[in-house]
Amino acid sequence: MTKVIALAGKGGTGKTTTSALLVKYLLNRGKTPVLAVDADANANLNELLDLSVDVTLGEIRKDLKGDIPQGMSRDQYMEMKIHQSLIEETGFDLMVMGQPDGPGCYCAANQYLAMTMDKLAENYQYIIVDNEAGMEHLSRMNLRAIDYLLIVSDPSARGIMTARRIADITKPLQLEVEKQYLIVNRAPDPVSPVLQEKIDEAVQNADMNLAGIISASDDLIDQELSGNSYLQLADNTKVIQQAYAIFDTIFSQ
Repeated sequence: MTKVIALAGKGGTGKTTTSALLVKYLLNRGKTPVLAVDADANANLNELLDLSVDVTLGEIRKDLKGDIPQGMSRDQYMEMKIHQSLIEETGFDLMVMGQPDGPGCYCAANQYLAMTMDKLAENYQYIIVDNEAGMEHLSRMNLRAIDYLLIVSDPSARGIMTARRIADITKPLQLEVEKQYLIVNRAPDPVSPVLQEKIDEAVQNADMNLAGIISASDDLIDQELSGNSYLQLADNTKVIQQAYAIFDTIFSQ
């Protein structure tokens, strides 16, 4: 069975960084093949993985409003274009959603997308969805059943409050979430008592567990500035060890 991992949290908390580290972890642990979906309008997961994007699903949806090649149905055309949009790497593929829908109705295009994702999902052991602040893309892709919702916060009161709200709204959104976890990213080392108190309070009052805390990392900053893939980070760096310990905790439960 394919496992769906969705990442959520307010903007700027490091969801994309966590997604890239998760791809590295799953490859390292042999939990492949993996489909990584960049569902943020400000797509940059490909940059952290040092990959180029030729076409996004947003562009494909626009194409569906035009003429379809003779002899093909729209769902066949959508399926073909989605497969063409996949960036294929060893052990994982990357799909980029692109900009949100513009003027006009994309209901039919989103229906074709959902149908295609149903078929596509069968090819992967894990699907990682790096979401924007909202989680609308999950329903568009027909991924309403989530095995792991990873709610990422920065070390701020507002970030942790947002994480708590996200944990509380999954049921009203009719998302079937099996397990949800809080990950606090870019935290000071050591964590201050005040921050720890905010974290503990959020976990106790929301339906989520604390997966762990990732410290602020110069290694990640240097890797991004150099334009090198996060997949090339050495396994003995502190941030990788922290991330792996967190993911081991999540996937062992």
